[in-house]
Amino acid sequence: MAQQVLSEHPQTPVVSMHQKESRNEGTTVPNPALTASRPYPHIIAMAAEPSLTSGDSLDLIEAPVGPLSQIAQTQVMSHSSTFISSSSSSMTSSSMTSSKLRKVSQGLMKSMDEHSVVHRKSSAVVETYSQVQKSAHIPKGESVPDFEEKLRPVTAQEGDNAVFRAKVTGQPQPSVLWERASGTPLSDETISFYEDFNNQHILKVKNLSLQDADVYKCVASNVHGEAIYSVSLIVTENPALDLKKMLKKRSVEKREEKKPPTEEEMLKILSGAEKKDYERICAEHGFTDFRGILKKLKEMKKKVEVEMVHVLKPLENITAKAGTNAVFDTILELKDPNVRMQWFLGSELLRTQYSLGKYEVKQMGTKHMLCISSVSLSDMGTYALQVGDKRLTARLHVIDEPLKFLSDFKPKKVTERQTAVFEVRLSKKTDAPLIWKVKDKELKRDEKFDVSLSEDGLTYTLKIKDVKVSDTGDYTISIGDLTATVPLFIERIPIKFSSSLKNVRVQERGKARLECELTSKDVQIRWLKDGSDVTASRRYIFVHEGKRAEAIIEDCELTDAGEYTIMCTQDNDEHEYFSTAILTVDERFASVKSGMSDAQCPSGSSAELCVVLDDEKVDGIWLKDGKEISEQSGVQVVKQGAVHKLLFSGVTDAHEGKYTFKAKGAESEAVLSIADPPEIDSSVLDMLGAQPVTVKAGQTATIKIPFIGKPLPKVTWYKDGVEVVEDERTKIERSADGTTLVLTRCVREDSGAMMLRLKSDCGTAVANLHLNVIDRPKAPQGKAEFLEMSRKCIKMKWKAPRDNGGKQVTSFLIERRPTGKKSWDSVGEVKSSTTVFTDDTVSEGEAYQYRIRAVNEEGTSEPLETEDVRAGEPIEPPGVVSQPQVSNVTKENLTVSWTPPGDDGGAPVLGYILERRKKGSNMWLQLNKDLITDSKFTVDGLVEGAEYEFRVTSVNRAGAGDPSTVSNMVQAKDPIRAPGLVRNFFVSDSSFSTISLRWSAPETGDEPTGYVLEVRPENSKDWTKVTKVPVAGTSFTVAGLQERMKHFFRIRAVNEGGLGESVEMSKGVLAMPPPVSPRFNLDGKLRNQVVVRAGTALCLRLSFFASPPPLVTWFKDGLLTTGREAVIKGTNHSQLLIPSSVRSDSGVYRVHLKNEFGEAHYDVNVKVTDFPRPPKSLRLVEEVPGTVTLHWEHTPDLADDDEGAHYVILKRDSSTTSWFTVAERVFSKKYTVTGLLPGRKYYFRVLAQNFIGFSDPLDSKEPYFIPKEKGIKMSSSKFYERSHLSCFLLPLKDHAVRRGNDCTMSCAYQGMPTPQACWFKGETKISNCSRFWQSTANGVCTLVLPSCGAKDAGLYTLVLENPLGEARCSCNLLIFDKDDSLVENLDNPTNKEKLIL
Repeated sequence: MAQQVLSEHPQTPVVSMHQKESRNEGTTVPNPALTASRPYPHIIAMAAEPSLTSGDSLDLIEAPVGPLSQIAQTQVMSHSSTFISSSSSSMTSSSMTSSKLRKVSQGLMKSMDEHSVVHRKSSAVVETYSQVQKSAHIPKGESVPDFEEKLRPVTAQEGDNAVFRAKVTGQPQPSVLWERASGTPLSDETISFYEDFNNQHILKVKNLSLQDADVYKCVASNVHGEAIYSVSLIVTENPALDLKKMLKKRSVEKREEKKPPTEEEMLKILSGAEKKDYERICAEHGFTDFRGILKKLKEMKKKVEVEMVHVLKPLENITAKAGTNAVFDTILELKDPNVRMQWFLGSELLRTQYSLGKYEVKQMGTKHMLCISSVSLSDMGTYALQVGDKRLTARLHVIDEPLKFLSDFKPKKVTERQTAVFEVRLSKKTDAPLIWKVKDKELKRDEKFDVSLSEDGLTYTLKIKDVKVSDTGDYTISIGDLTATVPLFIERIPIKFSSSLKNVRVQERGKARLECELTSKDVQIRWLKDGSDVTASRRYIFVHEGKRAEAIIEDCELTDAGEYTIMCTQDNDEHEYFSTAILTVDERFASVKSGMSDAQCPSGSSAELCVVLDDEKVDGIWLKDGKEISEQSGVQVVKQGAVHKLLFSGVTDAHEGKYTFKAKGAESEAVLSIADPPEIDSSVLDMLGAQPVTVKAGQTATIKIPFIGKPLPKVTWYKDGVEVVEDERTKIERSADGTTLVLTRCVREDSGAMMLRLKSDCGTAVANLHLNVIDRPKAPQGKAEFLEMSRKCIKMKWKAPRDNGGKQVTSFLIERRPTGKKSWDSVGEVKSSTTVFTDDTVSEGEAYQYRIRAVNEEGTSEPLETEDVRAGEPIEPPGVVSQPQVSNVTKENLTVSWTPPGDDGGAPVLGYILERRKKGSNMWLQLNKDLITDSKFTVDGLVEGAEYEFRVTSVNRAGAGDPSTVSNMVQAKDPIRAPGLVRNFFVSDSSFSTISLRWSAPETGDEPTGYVLEVRPENSKDWTKVTKVPVAGTSFTVAGLQERMKHFFRIRAVNEGGLGESVEMSKGVLAMPPPVSPRFNLDGKLRNQVVVRAGTALCLRLSFFASPPPLVTWFKDGLLTTGREAVIKGTNHSQLLIPSSVRSDSGVYRVHLKNEFGEAHYDVNVKVTDFPRPPKSLRLVEEVPGTVTLHWEHTPDLADDDEGAHYVILKRDSSTTSWFTVAERVFSKKYTVTGLLPGRKYYFRVLAQNFIGFSDPLDSKEPYFIPKEKGIKMSSSKFYERSHLSCFLLPLKDHAVRRGNDCTMSCAYQGMPTPQACWFKGETKISNCSRFWQSTANGVCTLVLPSCGAKDAGLYTLVLENPLGEARCSCNLLIFDKDDSLVENLDNPTNKEKLIL
């Protein structure tokens, strides 16, 4: 599909671009030609025909036009055009089409003055897309490359950066290549890269220049094909780069002359350039004496520096109109920048600071200005600037013109219900009132009329709201002696479809609804089906309520499908308005939403089979075993919407079988069978409940229970509520009419409640019985209790066994044996009625053990054995003595002492046994042959230096007790001496709660094992030990002291020989740190620069160290804080907190620390940022025809460079609500918007932006209108060329446009004499229609259709006619909605020509 785009750019030169397509490669290679004309335009024509071969090429022939004396330069510039022709390939599933371009070479015109042309490079707004498929068959999972995120055209100023972003899809992963459509290599400032985190390919062009303006292509390709997306980069001029442009322009002119400048000219050129550019400028101008010119340039600058004031541009006389502003300006170079400067009017000094804005002195670099606002006749005179000893003068002349109308009073035509606006602009302000009249009636401000005056007092505006036909008439404006009349005409509003008919697809027997919404209520409506009027048909329900109309078809049939049209008319309007839609009726099929399931039921009960379809309008039939159910007893067929049921009143054997439900597209099956619940004969149940089943231990128990039931139920046996599981002793037998439980080798534990449970889907039956297994009894319970243990008898008591084995216990047998013996002797037997026995055949002090057995008819139980018991009181060995203590140690002997045991064991202690062992040995040695009767003993025969341990054992007539605890290890040596006095006792450090002490070991006495440190507060006389155990080292820190209290300390050494004498400090010590001057402890936590966002908390926290604690003071910008801030002060930190900061909190915050030993401070620069404040006073000025220059007042936040504040410019067409970005990162307070279409109204918006976000918008109050201008007609008398018939070089192409977008049709032609152009839509001439904008100039015809609607679709024809004949060219325009598809239209043979989207 070939594409052609035509765009209007009032201030850009004509640009022509062509592309040549390679059939084999499928790629598009651009070759643009750019030309510019100023003041005379160039014309470039281009044609493409599909009949040429792939080897043909396309060339451009450029023919400049001679001077047009009768046409103003601004008119020529406003009609400059940009033509771009591109070709692309579109892919379908089965074939690929391509277009071929052929060579077009034919000269149109030739320039008469080539030297008058100034070339300038620019670019037009372009956005094209093409996709080529190379592979005939693409495997599943792979695809041709495509763009998931499209590129966007970029407009930027010189020196800025431009960025293109694209996200590419395709399998295999496509490779991405960036190119310029002109074929020029990418500049050195251009980089391309891939961002992994967002899967974007990025092209970044840095430091833009005018040469970077071009169409940039992103080419994504893989083995299956490629996709190309082309967008334009427009580079606008940057006023800040004017100096470099001037130098560049000058260097280009010099190169064209090929004549090196003179030395004086070279000095002038270099005087305005930067030093780093000297050598390059000399080389560009062909000047070879580089060193000589540098030397003279330095001498020239030295001469200039000698003068204190050097006037580069003097003051000039000014002539201004009354009420306007006047500016005197001069350019000075000052030796002393602080020289005094004064302005005078005549001989009177101007006091600008007291002039209330009348006078304002400004300076911009070396330029000094005096601005006089709203001049009047009294401001005329001679103005002087006194700078040092120099005086510059100039004269101001004020012209006061008479009052007159500046507006052009033309008849105004307004559509009804809109607002009519009359504007009258005066040449100057006046106090006379302006009067509006219509039909001799003066208009006053009310809800209908709005009369206003502009801020400058020159523009009067009358707004007539909601105009009606009755508002038609002549409106008269009167002010003083001036009078003007403007007629107002009202047009009827044409009927429009705010919501058109949409294509509808319904199923058979469904409900169809065709609806639309109109812009007017009072209309007449007719409905057509396939061209026939059906308004009176009863088949349809037609509704017309307000602006809404609809047609409803209930219970659709296949014959209702077709094309439906609504035709609307209104009174006093001869036009008919249509909207058409297609109704498609599909044959209805259903599917099973909920199918049948197999069913079982008892004989004679009711049953139901149910099927639920997803469509309640589909019927079905029932089948039994493959045959349709017609009439059957006890069966009923029921349909309830989408639910289909088969009901059985009483199920019999005849009803059993397989049932099937069938409908169109749906089927379901189920089986119906009879099921009866299980049942056990009641006589069997009565017999089982009357008496238990009894069996002896070791025998086999067989329990058989018959039952009936269909289907066969599940059989489960339970014992005491627990399911019986089959094992080697337990078997469960099942049959169709009964079940048997068999228990072999029964044991007593098998006794219990047995239950049989029969369960099926139809019900449950239960049988209960009791099984009793007889065996010998269990042993008596629990532990035997001894009631008496005297030297004469032992009396005991026990409990009867828990289980008697199923038989009554007859008696108990009692047996006995002495402790330590193995054989048992019977001592008696008692009846089962008693559980007490007394054994009176015992010996005093003897220990016995008893056992008891229970007896029944089946045998004797297991015995219950008792613990050992003694007849009478026992005698035990004595208890343990205390730990032995060792004293009077020498190298030969020592004394061991102990304390007798507290328990003598029932007999007096006879004596003690003393033992010892050496260190490292496990063998104890008894020291006494006879028992020691005393509680101490002297041990002799020690080995000097050996270490010993001792233990003592007490003895009575029952024997020896347990040994005592081992004594402490003792070394056989002579006693140790106590240590001497501690030396060098001093304080090493201190704080508010601690004091650190140090000392040296004593020089006399034996070596100490520790030190006893004591403390005494100043207000106490008692000394307290610092630690419970002696201090091991020679330093210690005493903690927990009271702040700033004086404490006294003393210390003495200690060892095994005892305590040494104490040493006390002569002076008390205060609990406080050593004196330290304040200093800050930052640790990188708080920076000197802090930036916070307005509304958030500002917290400044600083840590410091000082002793004593300093006085903390906070300042802001040199002043004490006002108290709005919350300040927290601690001993080692301070914090300033503002819970919700505002912009005024910005400044330098200082925290100041001071104590008696010094002071310190720390500064923090705080900056509070917020969304920028909006700019003010937006004005729209047309400085160049066809463009709009926006002026506004700076936002106060633009000067803050740290916030990166700048402006964003947006525009909006009055026909849409969407805003489009015109420019970003604008730093000046004006911007010129180009690319506006004539005949359209635009709104403009200015936003301030910083790194926080956007300001509130500054919008233009009224729309700005770009007037249409007639096409430039070139006189054939200016050229001489052979007359020939008109023909088309580039014909019209078919267009496909989305509803609401603009459409531009264009073609190139030639003919002599110049032909007249006339446009037709169908058979209707539209050349004079005010809705369309058209131009015929420079061999190009253009037609623009703004905001296309459905009524704009059709065939458009251009007719060119001159005396030699006429030529015709036509194209089709297709309008589509966002959700419409173009596939059907493209498949139509009549639409297979190329469409332009």
